[in-house]
Amino acid sequence: MIACVQRVSHARVVVEGATIAQIERGLVVLLGVAEHDTAADCERLAAKIAGLRVFDDAEGKMNLGPSEVGAAVLVVSQFTLLGDCRRGRRPDFFAAAKPEIAEPLVQLFCEAVRRAGLPVVSGRFRTHMLVELVNDGPVTLVLDTAAWKHG
Repeated sequence: MIACVQRVSHARVVVEGATIAQIERGLVVLLGVAEHDTAADCERLAAKIAGLRVFDDAEGKMNLGPSEVGAAVLVVSQFTLLGDCRRGRRPDFFAAAKPEIAEPLVQLFCEAVRRAGLPVVSGRFRTHMLVELVNDGPVTLVLDTAAWKHG
């Protein structure tokens, strides 16, 4: 799994002109599921993100986790994070999980973040979405569970 995590002051997902998910202060997680990802990857990634100390303390240092500041999480499935652009001009997405594999893992990831004590809202799987966010900092991190397995 690949997650692009952004600290935001607010964010929302719009589908067909209607807001379907919205948060104020929190984290936007753009989540790409790879073909060999498992439930264990979901659990490990959710725990890592739920514990990320990326919010400022009283001295302005990133020392606080999402639960300490009342942050919420907006999860948006994004298979394009698995795009391979090494050859040609069109990315290939062969490494991305098929939708029938990816969708349950995205849901499992959301449930794992909720179990970690954070409010979670999400986009709509296999739908064209407009994702609006204000990146606070900016703070953006890329987490890749495949890299964790190899070192």
